[in-house]
Amino acid sequence: MAKSATPIRAAGVVLLRRGPGGPLVCVLHRPRQNDWSLPKGKLDPGETTIEAARRETIEETGSDVVLGLPLATQQYRVETRPKTVHYWVGWERAGGPGFAPNKEIDELRWLPPEPAVDMLSYPRDGDLVRDALAAPMSSPLMILRHAEAARRSDFAGSVDAERPLTAAGEEAAQQVAGILDAFGVRKIYSSDSVRCLDTVRPFAHATHATIAREPLLSEEGFASSPTAALKRIDQILADPAPAVVCTHRPLLPALMEHVAAGLGLDQVPEPTLPLGAAVVFHRAADRVVVERIEV
Repeated sequence: MAKSATPIRAAGVVLLRRGPGGPLVCVLHRPRQNDWSLPKGKLDPGETTIEAARRETIEETGSDVVLGLPLATQQYRVETRPKTVHYWVGWERAGGPGFAPNKEIDELRWLPPEPAVDMLSYPRDGDLVRDALAAPMSSPLMILRHAEAARRSDFAGSVDAERPLTAAGEEAAQQVAGILDAFGVRKIYSSDSVRCLDTVRPFAHATHATIAREPLLSEEGFASSPTAALKRIDQILADPAPAVVCTHRPLLPALMEHVAAGLGLDQVPEPTLPLGAAVVFHRAADRVVVERIEV
């Protein structure tokens, strides 16, 4: 029987820990391959790369993680199958279950940068570690389009802002919650329309965070006072805390342009987003890195 040529999709993290003499790098020994590697693994069905990167890190290292800047994507072949691995910088945070040796990972070491690079079995992983250590600390600002809601033509209510999410939209909201948590988001701003509030509500419940309702960032509010809405975006931009803004498709072109200008970007991100998707502006002292995320 011929072997499958189905592409393998995976995700991983260069996991860093703050040590007394500088950052430490987590490296893992895999007994089956007899190699030293970085935390990574295949995506589960329906899982996003970001969810997989965090889940695999927790499962393999026992440490929870906050994701930072995206790193270079690795592409290589495993026998007959092409494999793509998406990576992020990750910093250890409290709350993980702790490392327990198992048949997949039997040893873990936290090492200074140079010994870590020397320990890794593949030069490509060493390159990722160097890039991660050179990456600045960043804080994300996410512009999120709400998840799928009931169609206007199917909605029996008289107030469009009260349209709820569909069952598919509710499932997407759960994925959104995992993504926001992976990036360490702690401030939630949302249009006061039900479909936006319900997109971020699972994350707010999971993290005991408060949703700041923003009438100016609804379709109706923005249409009535776009200048005031953009001033509100300026206020949100002035706060460096990790944040998400959940809003609507018609607002995205103006918001993307305004945020890009406020952050000094030469290029405006593509404003067309699928339902439940987001653009992340990773704000660092010397740069802004833009990442697009879809559920």
